[in-house]
Amino acid sequence: MINAAFKALGDLLSPEFRAVLLKAIGLSLLLFVLLFGAMQLVLWFLALVPWPWLDTLISIGASLSALVAFFFLMAPVTALFAGFFLDRIAEKVERKHYPEDPVGTELSVMTAAWLGVQFGIVVLVINIVALPFVFTGIGAVVLIVINAYLLSREYFEMVGRRHMTPDAAKDFRKNNAMAVFMAGILPALFSLVPLLNLTVPLFSTSYFTHLFKRLRRS
Repeated sequence: MINAAFKALGDLLSPEFRAVLLKAIGLSLLLFVLLFGAMQLVLWFLALVPWPWLDTLISIGASLSALVAFFFLMAPVTALFAGFFLDRIAEKVERKHYPEDPVGTELSVMTAAWLGVQFGIVVLVINIVALPFVFTGIGAVVLIVINAYLLSREYFEMVGRRHMTPDAAKDFRKNNAMAVFMAGILPALFSLVPLLNLTVPLFSTSYFTHLFKRLRRS
């Protein structure tokens, strides 16, 4: 796992990974700008209320809501957009590090889109659950355990589906459940760190591709 982690960190710094990360962040920022613009339009209509104090209260509440939404939704929205590129990233990792092995089968557009939605939901759930527990002792441990399971399951099976059927990928994960779960602890820790959590989808794709290859060879 340590070797896979270092390889994944090296991949994360490569131009291909940076390009995908910047695309995902750029699309996320564009979405937030559009939402902010829509919110301002709504506020403009609400400004027609006859009570200035209510108008001020609405403006402050909307600004605070936008700020909170940005910090808590940036990671899951980035994960959602990154999900559309993860299959391509897995292929690049395979071609770079395992040129002697057959390249996995490209996932369909619908499958990639659904995986993107799944990844976004998983990261959103992690961010929501992390809020009350991250600064407590046992709560933080429980949170990391849950995140490790969710992230390892999602990303390992995504990589596995490039090489086998979905049911076979699930069985393969279950047969190596402990190794896959332990590997999930590192991205689970990453997911709790602001800004670093934006890299979790790309890091995890490379990380679990290396782990999948090692487990399959063994």
